[in-house]
Amino acid sequence: MEHSSVMTNRRFDGWRIVGAGAAMQAMQAGLFLSSYGNYAVVLNQQFGWSKTMLSVGYSATRFESALLGPFQGWALDRYGTRRVMRIGVVAMALGFFAFSQIQNLWHFILTLVLLAVGASLSGFLSVTTSVVRWFERKRARALAIGSMGFAIGGAAAPGVVFLLERIGWRWTLFLAGVVVAVVGWPVAGLMDGGPADRGQFVDGIDPATIEANEVRAEGVSDVHLTAGEAMRTRAFWMISLGHASALLVVGSVMAHLSLYLTEEQGFSLQQASLVGGAVPVLQLFGMVLGGQLGDRINKRLLACIAMGGHLIGLLLLTHANQRWMIWAFVPLHGVAWGVRGPLMQALRADYFGSSHFGKIMGFSSMIVMAGTAGGPLLVGALADSTGSYELGFTIVTIAAAFGIAFFILATPPSPESGSQHPLETLKEEHMFDPRLPSVDGPPALAPRRRRLLG
Repeated sequence: MEHSSVMTNRRFDGWRIVGAGAAMQAMQAGLFLSSYGNYAVVLNQQFGWSKTMLSVGYSATRFESALLGPFQGWALDRYGTRRVMRIGVVAMALGFFAFSQIQNLWHFILTLVLLAVGASLSGFLSVTTSVVRWFERKRARALAIGSMGFAIGGAAAPGVVFLLERIGWRWTLFLAGVVVAVVGWPVAGLMDGGPADRGQFVDGIDPATIEANEVRAEGVSDVHLTAGEAMRTRAFWMISLGHASALLVVGSVMAHLSLYLTEEQGFSLQQASLVGGAVPVLQLFGMVLGGQLGDRINKRLLACIAMGGHLIGLLLLTHANQRWMIWAFVPLHGVAWGVRGPLMQALRADYFGSSHFGKIMGFSSMIVMAGTAGGPLLVGALADSTGSYELGFTIVTIAAAFGIAFFILATPPSPESGSQHPLETLKEEHMFDPRLPSVDGPPALAPRRRRLLG
């Protein structure tokens, strides 16, 4: 057909979207998410705030992200990725500037909430929503590469510690705000649009060239579920609970690893930052592995194996009486995190489709973020009350075991669970411009409606 020759001559922009998303997540991880534990050590030394209070600050950011999720998902589907992410960049830069000037605990918590709003709007959910629109057959690989930014940023955490020790925490946080503003604004500008908006195909592959009997991943369907339809399936809840269990482990480690190593294992802050920085290095390896395997092997099986790695790694960390046990935790936790992380979004996109992915992820985040927020708060409170991290980390380990069960039960929904195919969804949302001719190829979209797909 005539339209196919035109479209296949155009370059495929999907990998550029992936690269921009990776850059944004690297910046956020290096300056905020992976460095929070190091900021906590410095603030504990200067202000004497307890582990519980420092955990409340971190947990407040996660609860905020959960509450923001449904609205963010709607905004992404309605206004497009670029606008949402640029609002987030501005909020995050202002949050860092305010963080550099805090004088008391309430200032600290309020600035963290502002930082969290910015990180949420410009980060994970927005990036993921954009990436899944561009890929199906290479979805796990694309999400894994995009998530590598998070690992790369985490590996840069020792550099943040270097600045903390050389120029002080206030100047370090102020410079972080400058970096976010200068780098984040243009990167966010690259993220808008989907394949149809740019006259391209998903995966960069003309559907007419795909073999009819091509094997697809478990659960991949041409039916695209709405948020309401997805929430009526068992798969939605099992994936969400499994993901929450995983992030209960990840959030607890991110928030408390530096404190645990410096207070209970005799590490200096610089030594602790090297352990924390080694985790993302192994996470990178896990992402490469998970990206390659995720498009070929059952994603639920890989998720279960990864949860086993989290479980064993945390057991070694909790009961470490020799340094080798701590260093054994690093590859187990890091590789498991890298393999599992991108599969969470790939599973949802496979099962529920991409037409309403932002809204589905937004509602799911309300469950998932309970793990990220609740884990650090629980572990911090138990560490203060018992004088040790052992009980808190043990409870988190048990949660990892439950995560394995949740992923086993996360079987694909039946095709009858959804009422909308992609073409039907476009028609129902009035995305066709009746003035433009209808062809057998990709639909011609009204320019004023294209942002709904971006």
